[in-house]
Amino acid sequence: MSEAWNGDEPRDDDGVSRPQPGRAHRNVRYGPWRGGPDPLAAPYDVRAAVDQIGADVLSAGNLRDSLRDLMRRGLDGQGGLDKLAQRLRKLRAQARRRGDLGGTLDQVRSALDQALAAEREALAGTEGDEARMAEMELDTLPDDVAGAVRALDPYDWTSPEARATYDAIKDMLRREVLDAQFAGMKQALESPDPEAMQRVKDMLADLNALLSAHARQEDTTDQFADFMDKHGDLFPEQPETVEELIDALARRQAAAQRMMASLSPEQREQLGQLMSDALGDADLASQMAQLSDNLRALRPGMDRESPTGMRPGGEQLGYSEAVEAVAELADLEALEAQLAQGDPGSTLDDVDVDLLEKRLGHEAVRDFRALRDLERELEQQGYVTRGDDGLRLTPRAVRRLGQTALKRVFDQLAAGGHGDHEDHRTGSADEPTGLTRPWVFGDELPLDVPRTVGNALRRRASLDSRPEPVEGQRAAVTLDVEDFEVTETERRTSAAVALCVDLSFSMVQDGRWGPMKQTALALNHLIETRFRQDALQVIGFNRLARRLSPVQLAEAEPEFVQGTNLQHALILAARHLRRHPDAEPVVLVVTDGEPTAHLTGDGDAFFRWPSTSETVRATIAQVDELTRYGATINTFMLGDDEGLRRFVDAIARRAGGRVFTPDIGRLGEYVVADYLTARRGRR
Repeated sequence: MSEAWNGDEPRDDDGVSRPQPGRAHRNVRYGPWRGGPDPLAAPYDVRAAVDQIGADVLSAGNLRDSLRDLMRRGLDGQGGLDKLAQRLRKLRAQARRRGDLGGTLDQVRSALDQALAAEREALAGTEGDEARMAEMELDTLPDDVAGAVRALDPYDWTSPEARATYDAIKDMLRREVLDAQFAGMKQALESPDPEAMQRVKDMLADLNALLSAHARQEDTTDQFADFMDKHGDLFPEQPETVEELIDALARRQAAAQRMMASLSPEQREQLGQLMSDALGDADLASQMAQLSDNLRALRPGMDRESPTGMRPGGEQLGYSEAVEAVAELADLEALEAQLAQGDPGSTLDDVDVDLLEKRLGHEAVRDFRALRDLERELEQQGYVTRGDDGLRLTPRAVRRLGQTALKRVFDQLAAGGHGDHEDHRTGSADEPTGLTRPWVFGDELPLDVPRTVGNALRRRASLDSRPEPVEGQRAAVTLDVEDFEVTETERRTSAAVALCVDLSFSMVQDGRWGPMKQTALALNHLIETRFRQDALQVIGFNRLARRLSPVQLAEAEPEFVQGTNLQHALILAARHLRRHPDAEPVVLVVTDGEPTAHLTGDGDAFFRWPSTSETVRATIAQVDELTRYGATINTFMLGDDEGLRRFVDAIARRAGGRVFTPDIGRLGEYVVADYLTARRGRR
């Protein structure tokens, strides 16, 4: 809702506007919010996220992969990690085309050619042997740029212009080397004042002392504050802690070394010589070497060796510009790796949010934080838990999945009419459910008198046009058949239910794994919420059978195990039924293949395909035992092979049960409806 006020209303001392008596209050209006997205809407729906994750987990997935896929896709129309990673890939491709990393060599070569041209011109106008000897010296200079610059270091220049150009080359190289390591150094060294270089040396000495003390795990808080007071203008990143300072320096150091690794061997050798010669000052070179050692020791895991894959061409980049380009590329690569969540223990807390905002902007950070908060909220609200073995679903999450699956089942059953899934018998064992329905012929349920009389009065009010009764006389109320409503009841008679589900690999191959697990969870949720007196045991079977809790069932992943040991599953089912002797015994079997395994006398599983007569006889013997106990055995046949068909027909004839061949999308509907029927004892 939105509200507008034009400021005309007088205000009380407390600042609240009050409409004046007798004056129309026309300046406030209400209406739908039209200012963009609802500012009061939740950033995400946790339950919807659980449903999406659960759908993936139930369809032969695992929780970690499902959560990662949700984060990659995004939720409620918000950008996911894949969208952010796509933007990073585009920026990375642009960074790789940013320019030529070997541009420093080209710049030095061009400046050197200018200096040599000016020197030869000056020598040509000079008489004497010294001039001729100087020309011969220039003619014998090495062909490579670094060798020529080094050979000219002791040369006595004739041309002042050439000398100035050569000195500018050396100053430029020194500035580039220092600026590559310290982002704010180039501007500080623009002045030829020797004091500027001395200040650099002092800063390096203080920096190395600080890093050495930090490496010894000393308290460097005060030392860092003093350092930033003296030299903070040389660090545009403005780090707030020693760790942030180390991160910034190590980042640029690693970028410089990766830039060198990206050059050709010849370029790498020449540029290395130029950089070494640029630091001709022994003190400066020693401090820079010590700084390199300190950073390597403090950040040993950084990538300093791999080439960047930057394409040649484009504008020529100076040394410091090339290092910054590589550092930017390294940032994009690091973000892409963090968003990929590839490590087993990785979480969204590992992503550098400040770096993400620097490279992709505020909108990307907003979407990312919504995803990160969702991941945290799933844990805080108790839907997932993190242990030594990774993320796991909690019972609360499984109940949510069962509730969703059951709702889907009852939506399918709704077309069957009112009360079709209820037991309408009355008696002391029944209890009201709180619901009513129209009476139908044969009902013995209790009559809901207030609803019945109310229906009659409403019918009369809509149809009766007679005048009002005379005062003192009572109006007659006539009841019709359509007015009657009865109170629904549910029997307290309990049922012991064994749901045997096939976990063989063929269930996955044919797309039956997810519907099977959803069906089991829906049935479990129905019993937990509406028939708590019933006892359900889910039994999974492939080569062997095992009892499964709802959480274990939800997290069960496909195993490439051959064998369908229905005999073992029925043995466990019989044990479950005997633990509840007063309950209605119900056995439901969901399978897509005939038995191919059974237990031998020593308890081992015997498997052979195609099925053997021994396996079939062992399984039928267990069916006969359950039949003698009085259990209902209904089979839901998902396969269509002839062997399975013959086997389930034999079960139905011997046990008096039923066989269903449901479409896989309606498996839950069939199983739940059959359970509601079987628990009444209608065999």
